[in-house]
Amino acid sequence: MPRTCAFCKIVHGEAQAYIVFEDELSLAFLDLRPLFPGHLLLVPREHYQTLVDLPPSFVAPLFANVRLLARAVEEGLGAQGSFVAINNRVSQSVPHLHIHVVPRQKKDGLRGFFWPRRRYRDREAILEVQTALRSAINRLRTPQVGAVGDGPNGRGPLV
Repeated sequence: MPRTCAFCKIVHGEAQAYIVFEDELSLAFLDLRPLFPGHLLLVPREHYQTLVDLPPSFVAPLFANVRLLARAVEEGLGAQGSFVAINNRVSQSVPHLHIHVVPRQKKDGLRGFFWPRRRYRDREAILEVQTALRSAINRLRTPQVGAVGDGPNGRGPLV
C-alpha cells in the first residue's frame, strides 16, 4: 500500500468513510462530495492504480459488485437509474482504481461531463443514505424464496 493513498487508508481502517458494502475483494463507500446523495465509490482492497492494472481474474467479481451497487441505488434510494464511471489517470483524483456509481433521475440536471459536486446537508443525511443503501444491498444479496433469477431487464430477484 502506498503510504499516501487515501483509499488504501480507508480499506485498512486508517481513515473514516461511510462504508455501504464490503467483501473479500472490494469496499464501497459514499463519496463525500457527491454528484447526488448516494454517489458511491467501489475500490478494490488491493492497490491498483487503473483498470488496466487490475488482474483479469478480478474484473468479473468486481463488476458483479458494481452491478449489485447499481441496483442498490435504484432500490434503496428510489433512483430511476444510475451512472457508472471510471477515470484512468486523467481526471482520476486518487490514483487507486475506483468506480463511481451515481444514482440518477430523469431531468436531474447532470449534463455531459461538467458535474457540480454537492456536500451532504449534515452527518445525519449521510447516515440516512448509508443505511438505505446497506439495507438495499442486504435485500439484494439475500436469496428470495421461489426466485428463478434475473428477469430480462435485470430487475428480478437475485438468487
